[in-house]
Amino acid sequence: MASALGAAGAGTSNAGTSNTGTTSVGSSGAAAKAAPQTRQIASSVLGGDYKITLTALRSPEDELAASVRLQVFTRSGGAWKESDRVTVGDVDGWFWYPLTGKGAVCDFATASTEPAPLTVSLLVTPSIGCSDPVHYLVKEGRVYAD
Repeated sequence: MASALGAAGAGTSNAGTSNTGTTSVGSSGAAAKAAPQTRQIASSVLGGDYKITLTALRSPEDELAASVRLQVFTRSGGAWKESDRVTVGDVDGWFWYPLTGKGAVCDFATASTEPAPLTVSLLVTPSIGCSDPVHYLVKEGRVYAD
């Protein structure tokens, strides 16, 4: 799992797409799918240019599994607007409880430069320890694997 951290999702952009977590089924008014449980696990604001967040998303198929979403926001009209997002590691490749507990973020480092380097390392489990660090670059509001 930790070795796959850097490969999955890097450079895969979903900027401008809606992620409300609900899906309407047909026009008959059938029940909408519930939004996944989420928890923000880290956030950093780089000057007035970027805001970067890491969010854990609990798997709808396996309550013990989770994914991690890295989002970049840029300032637009006085408000933060999402400019890019990637999945850190594999979808459902993390464990929900270690990821949302104490000490979940082993390393979340960046700098207010252009491009902005970004390093992420997360707790796999308390017994396994932290994942290998993954390096990204945030350039003009987009996320790239480094």
